[in-house]
Amino acid sequence: MQQQIDLELMGFVERQILPRYSEFGKSHGLVHVQRVIKNSLELARLTGADINMCYAIAAYHDLGMSGPRAIHHIMGGKILAADARLRKWFSPEQIKIMKEAVEDHRASASHSPRSLYGKIVAEADRDLDPEMVFRRAVQYGLEKEPALDRTGQWNRFRNHMQEKYSRAGYIRLWVHNSPNRERLSIIQSTIEDREKLHQWFDKLYDEETRKT
Repeated sequence: MQQQIDLELMGFVERQILPRYSEFGKSHGLVHVQRVIKNSLELARLTGADINMCYAIAAYHDLGMSGPRAIHHIMGGKILAADARLRKWFSPEQIKIMKEAVEDHRASASHSPRSLYGKIVAEADRDLDPEMVFRRAVQYGLEKEPALDRTGQWNRFRNHMQEKYSRAGYIRLWVHNSPNRERLSIIQSTIEDREKLHQWFDKLYDEETRKT
């Protein structure tokens, strides 16, 4: 299985696709998509999946954030499928699989992704480095609810952590032997230690509000 991305595809994505993420704020911006790409390539090599498909899926996965967040995964799939430039590198069947993978990547999805490629991008999008998870949650709260004071942001942050990442949360991991399993366990232990979770919030809230 090919282990390196097609250089022409990489050049196209870096020039034409990744700059679009500058529109989406810190929580879903360029740093995020670059991390999802990195995670996807690691998982592609772990599972033997097509590395060019995984790269393109990761690059397109959040383009639907240009519209309503609640349907961004559906819109992202449509954007990928409608981009005729991808036909230079992928067959119609591959593009169909890639579209479905983007559609299936959302963490709150009630069903398992339909293919290995959907599982890879869904797993890569989890990006469960504990500091990054906590930081993105703080960033998103500041972006979407800027009127909340510090206490309001803490309550929003804590509730989001419980709803999504706790042991009773809705997040699901799909790739066997993924390094995310150990990372999620660390996050869950932190959520269960309210004082430690509050320390993380205070540190990141102070850092993010100093930047603005």
